[in-house]
This record gives sequence, structure tokens and C-alpha cells, in this order.
Amino acid sequence: MKAYKNPRFLDSADARLLRIVSEFIEPQSRFAHHDIEDTIVFMGSARTPSPETVSQASTSDPQSPAVMTQAYDACRDLARRLTVWSKNLPEDHRRFVVCSGGGPGIMEAANRGASEAGGINVGLGISLPHEQSNNDYITRELSLEFHYFFMRKFWFAYMAKAVVFFPGGFGTLDELFEILTLLQTGKIRKHLPIVLFDRSFWEDAVNFQTLIEHGTISKDDLDLFLLTDSVDEAYTHLTEQLARHGVSEHGVTL
Repeated sequence: MKAYKNPRFLDSADARLLRIVSEFIEPQSRFAHHDIEDTIVFMGSARTPSPETVSQASTSDPQSPAVMTQAYDACRDLARRLTVWSKNLPEDHRRFVVCSGGGPGIMEAANRGASEAGGINVGLGISLPHEQSNNDYITRELSLEFHYFFMRKFWFAYMAKAVVFFPGGFGTLDELFEILTLLQTGKIRKHLPIVLFDRSFWEDAVNFQTLIEHGTISKDDLDLFLLTDSVDEAYTHLTEQLARHGVSEHGVTL
């Protein structure tokens, strides 16, 4: 049996480098085939419920499903509006494709909004022991599944021209701080607008003012992102920033 057709070898520790390279080359081939170069990445909790899964519930409890679904609706609306905007750009301009982590919750809402606007969209899924498969709203040929978190995160950052963070858990916080670190340290040289959606959540989850007071970040670092509760404000900010910095055919990459 040829080595490259030997599943026992390919699944072994010795072939780890081949598997890592595969998660670079295979997605690259798919993106090139579908002319995907620029994405608007949506990140947030997989646990955010869709309206269809929520029955009569209290809206006074911030953790109730009825309240949490508001984030789903906002994400879906923003992804839809950004997709419509991108599709209506002049023919010689870049297109900005919605991209998510592929799963349920906020990720589903982003892919769903883009799909409802008639846009192709990307899902970068990850194999986890207790997670579900990619959602049904991702463009079929652009629904990927990764084994290595760091390769998945590479593709998030590499093609992103904007990133929107909705409320989320450890994974969302990990992705947020990695992107902010890369921007702060100049490892990402392209202009990359960041939106943190749901001001009360982010101010509770991360006390940026405390970091400033202790001297671990500077006040200017807060300029790396926009904090908002408004879909309109997020949409206006992103489209203005993308129109100013992202539509050129000669953008700067990582």
C-alpha cells in the first residue's frame, strides 16, 4: 500500500505534519475555486437559541432563552444586511462573504442571515467530542470541518476583513483576545474593524477599564474595537470601514 493511501499511517502521530498541512491546502483549494478572498467573520456562543426553539419565557431574566434569542436575531439581521450590501457593490469591487464557526447559535444565525440574502457563506467547523455538526445554512461546498483549532483560527484571521463578536464563552473570548493581540502587536497589518455587540455583556465579561488602570493595556487600545448595542450602528461602522479600507484589489494581508 502506498504511504499516502495508508489510513493507519495517516492517522498516526508520525503523520501529524501531513494532517496539519492538509488543513491548510484543502481549504485554500476550496476558497480559490469559489473566489473567496475576503470574509466578515461572526463569532459568538453556540448556546444562543434560535426563535424557533424558544417558547413562552420571561424577558426579565437576562439568561432566559427569550432574552438570549435577541442576540440570534440581531446577528441574523446584521449578516443579512452586510450580505446585501456586499452583493450590491460595483462589479470591480471585492465581495465580503459572511463566515462563521459553522455550528449552532450565533454561528447559525450568521450563516442563516447570509443565506436569506442569497449570498454564499462559509462555515469553519471544528470536531469536538460533544458538539454537533455544521449548521444547514452554510453554502454546501464551503462547509469545512477542522481537527486543529490553530488551523481553523488561521483561516478565520487570514481572510477576515472585519470581525463581529457576539456574547460567548471560552471559545469566543479566546478568539477575541487572539485577534486583539495580533492587532495590538502589529502581527495583523491589514485594517481590521472589530465590533463587540451587546455592551452590557462585554462590560460585565471584560473590565477593560481595570486593565487600563493597572497599566496592562493603554487607553488607545480601546480604539481597536467598537462596542455597541445597535445593529444599525454596527452595520454603518462596518460598511464605512470596509468601503474605505477593504474594497481595493491590493489589500494588505497577514
